Amino acid sequence: MSEYAERRTRLLESLRALESLAVAYSGGVDSAVLLHAAHSVLGEQACGVIADSPSLPRRELREALELAGSIGARIEVIATQELEDERYRANAGDRCYFCKSALFSAMEPWARAQGFGALAFGEITDDFADVRPGARAAQEFGVVAPLSAAGFSKEDVRRYARDAGLVVADKPSSACLASRLPVGTRVTAERLGRIERAEEALKQLGLRQVRVRDRGESARVEVGRDELAFARAHEPSITTALAAEAFVRHELAAYLTAAERVQQT
Repeated sequence: MSEYAERRTRLLESLRALESLAVAYSGGVDSAVLLHAAHSVLGEQACGVIADSPSLPRRELREALELAGSIGARIEVIATQELEDERYRANAGDRCYFCKSALFSAMEPWARAQGFGALAFGEITDDFADVRPGARAAQEFGVVAPLSAAGFSKEDVRRYARDAGLVVADKPSSACLASRLPVGTRVTAERLGRIERAEEALKQLGLRQVRVRDRGESARVEVGRDELAFARAHEPSITTALAAEAFVRHELAAYLTAAERVQQT
């Protein structure tokens, strides 16, 4: 048996042992693989839970629901209220902690009422290379991380997704819209909406991986490394799209993963 096969077996056995599970699901490849694996061994005793808030792009919500439907898994959409928390809005560097706390605070009573015995989120081993306050919230709420516990890396989840025929197998990494704001810049629904509209407009131009980092009047537009040439060729259209959201100037850059950022430091 290959090392990957051993990790996959370990993952499925650990999920089966949980008996019932509510998965924090976003539609990204990590949580999609976790939901697929849980559904494959637990059936209706596994459910995905999507946190719906202004930090989740509408496109991402639609695609996540479509993907869950293709998996055949039950899905619950729960509104979260992190924007009502001043500590989240302050964006002081620990924003993710309060975001995940809001998610797990909403998931826990719902899951208990529905008879689910455990909560899980899609942490993978690659996440250990980055500072993730949200993982601390997961620990405090007793949320399990079956993927990282089984030794799954990003390469592993993409391999699992390809084998399972999941459309997100090669989906670029994503993050909530609030991650586009610099630490110390307050998170507001208006700022999140501005970023979402700008990113959607750039995706309409044909870009797949886009992050518009809001710097007030300026924007740092990060695209996939393999899309930089395309973005430069379409820079006039990018300028027009950003101007519609009151960005008067911008810079183009390649998006770096957490591991790549660590390598550069």
